This record gives sequence, structure tokens and C-alpha cells, in this order.
Amino acid sequence: LNKYEIDKETGLIALDRVSHTAQPFPFDYGFAPQTLWDDGDALDVIVMTTEPLHPGILVRVRPVGLMKMIDSGESDDKIIAVPVDDPRWAEVRTIDDVNKHTLKTMKHFYENYKTLQNKEVLINGFEGLDQAAAAVTRSSEMYKEKYAK
Repeated sequence: LNKYEIDKETGLIALDRVSHTAQPFPFDYGFAPQTLWDDGDALDVIVMTTEPLHPGILVRVRPVGLMKMIDSGESDDKIIAVPVDDPRWAEVRTIDDVNKHTLKTMKHFYENYKTLQNKEVLINGFEGLDQAAAAVTRSSEMYKEKYAK
């Protein structure tokens, strides 16, 4: 139950933290390259996959929605996406196409995964494709402002 992030100095995959809970991540989790979010990290992406992926794998995804999240008082929204090349997810085009129980599972996981660390996480609902696209655009612009030479 490890969480990995790209080390900004080396570009290598680094162990960010070991989970404090026995609850595994219910979905694959990564980030959108060349983006920057309000928390100072790349924009997070929850990738709904049929089979787990290995860390460091580049996956072409199709955003379907956005989960609005506050982590320890800081915006930490997450894009919800599906793999472009997996026909099992071909019918999922918007957040409304995602099974309602799947969204409840996602919400429950993120509301509770930092409880043992005494950190508060708030989920302020799910938003649609337009909001997801706006988050990707905004995070890409923030990245360019900070890193473009």
C-alpha cells in the first residue's frame, strides 16, 4: 500500500509514503504530466482500470469527470479517467456513465484513507467533463507559467 510520486529533482519514481491504513487503493492513481495544481504537485488522476497497473506506466486516458477534494485545507481535486485503449471502458464517456456504487467507493476511500494520520479530507462531490477539462487546462497553464523558459 505504497504511494509513489515523481521526484521533481531527479525525475525518478520515489516512494512518497507508506499507507497508514490496511485499506488498499480501490483504483489506479497517477498524475497528468506537465501539469501543476494548487497543492504544488501535478494534477492527480484516478484511473479506473480492469487490472492494476505498474508504477511509472504512461497510460492514455479519457477524462470523464472531476472529484472535488480538500486535503488538510488545501485543494487536491482529482481527474477521474478511463483508459482509452481498454474496450471495457468504451461506454464510459461522462461521470454520469460511472456506476453510482463505484463513485460511493471512491468517495469513501478518500474520506477515510488519512484518518489514522489524523488528517481531514473532504469530498465536495463529483463534477462533469467540462469541469475536468477546465482543471486540466488550468493545471497545464500553471505548469507553463512556473516552468516554461
